[in-house]
Amino acid sequence: MGEPLRIGVLGAARITPMALLRPAREILDVTVSAVAARDPERARAFAARHRVPQVRDSYDALIDDPELDAIYNPLPNSLHCEWTIRALRAGKHVLCEKPMASNAEEAERMAAAAQESGRVLMEAFHWRYHPLAARMKEILASGDLGEIRHLEAHLCIPLPFPRDIRYRWDLAGGAAMDTGCYTVNIVRHLAEAEPEVVSARAWLSAPQVDRRMEGELRFADGRTGRIVCSLFSKTLLRVEARVRGTRGEMRVLNPLAPQLYHRLTVRGPEGKRVERVPGDATYTHQLRAFVDAVRNGTQVPTDPSDAVANMRVIDALYRAAGLAPRGTPVAEPAAIE
Repeated sequence: MGEPLRIGVLGAARITPMALLRPAREILDVTVSAVAARDPERARAFAARHRVPQVRDSYDALIDDPELDAIYNPLPNSLHCEWTIRALRAGKHVLCEKPMASNAEEAERMAAAAQESGRVLMEAFHWRYHPLAARMKEILASGDLGEIRHLEAHLCIPLPFPRDIRYRWDLAGGAAMDTGCYTVNIVRHLAEAEPEVVSARAWLSAPQVDRRMEGELRFADGRTGRIVCSLFSKTLLRVEARVRGTRGEMRVLNPLAPQLYHRLTVRGPEGKRVERVPGDATYTHQLRAFVDAVRNGTQVPTDPSDAVANMRVIDALYRAAGLAPRGTPVAEPAAIE
């Protein structure tokens, strides 16, 4: 097997233990070797708590470390582009948290840097690596639902903490960025096509920052789509995907973390059936795929081109809702609803 893939972590984000550290303990070909944070004390505390052996004094020191092969970037959205490009240019492979960038233009720059460096850049849409994601597409391809007419995805969570970074404009926050990037990704994955945003409506928590977003989509072949996402709204919790065809409907409860619980239901002329698809934690599947891409050049579904396409839809949702895409100049603050 050779030496393990040595990964360094940018920042001390809350998602890191679940998204990287726990999966790394299950995969022999990976070791999380070092961490760096803007506050060195926080980095040392994080390293001690999670048994990360080394602490680097700065982000630059981490990405320049010759003993590291790859970087995990869970920084706020507004910092994904800068530090991912720096890491790629330093010769590191990068697993970057979703959404990959503040906007499509940044994602394009990141994709170009990955191409120029010859390194792997993978967006961390972990749900795409669980067998459930493939099973959903198998059902659509089987013809059980007939001709597909409509696809939609919902991800609404209760996050009533206005000081959370996901509500900050300067950090590229907003519901469409956080939960909405998943809903866009689900619809695009199932449709196997890129949608046009027909209309969108946003409910705001602060000028330009959406706490809820609804978008109506259309595909070139006439199919329609819909996304609903929120960080805090009257819909406190809803996590599902739905596809309607001429012969039936598929509904998937919790496609994002199916290892915890999920329910795939198909209704058609023959009646109703319920499936559950076994698999490890989504983050474990994701890390295996990242290692395989680095070691063997295996293609991944959440590559830079997919990330650019996802960001283009998110940007279009913001524009259709009368808001500015994240990371772009703002002429006038939008009214708060």
